[in-house]
Amino acid sequence: VNMTLCFSQEQAAAVYAATKGAKRGDVFVSPFIGRLDDRGENGMNLIENIIRMYKQGDGHVEVLTASVRRLDHLLYALYLGSDIITAPFKVLKEWAEKGMPMPEENFAYNAENLKPIPYEELDLNREWQDFDISHELTDAGIARFASDWNSLLEG
Repeated sequence: VNMTLCFSQEQAAAVYAATKGAKRGDVFVSPFIGRLDDRGENGMNLIENIIRMYKQGDGHVEVLTASVRRLDHLLYALYLGSDIITAPFKVLKEWAEKGMPMPEENFAYNAENLKPIPYEELDLNREWQDFDISHELTDAGIARFASDWNSLLEG
């Protein structure tokens, strides 16, 4: 299971709660950090927050950092310990051209002038339905997917 189009810590908490009892490698959550950055929010804060929250649990949900746009995103995701990272060729090429450096112990992520996304204390033992899983970016992403899918079926 991969819960894609994740834009909030509550969505990630709901994924954890809904999949209790699953084995590691069976469940992934994919925060789309670049889309949060596009609207002026620090998408990497979401990765930090989810990883921090999941450390309280049993480790059955893996974090897939998605919508990487810059080398800093990739390096910070590595620094934070993201389980999986999807990155476009241009970011991987830039990383390779720099010798594929790994982030140092004191790596500092430049959030530019992005609005911080604060950490929320959430109880992973709650029922998944108790979490607010709504987010306008998730709705927009689902609408776009549905439109693309319907166009494919009509074509």
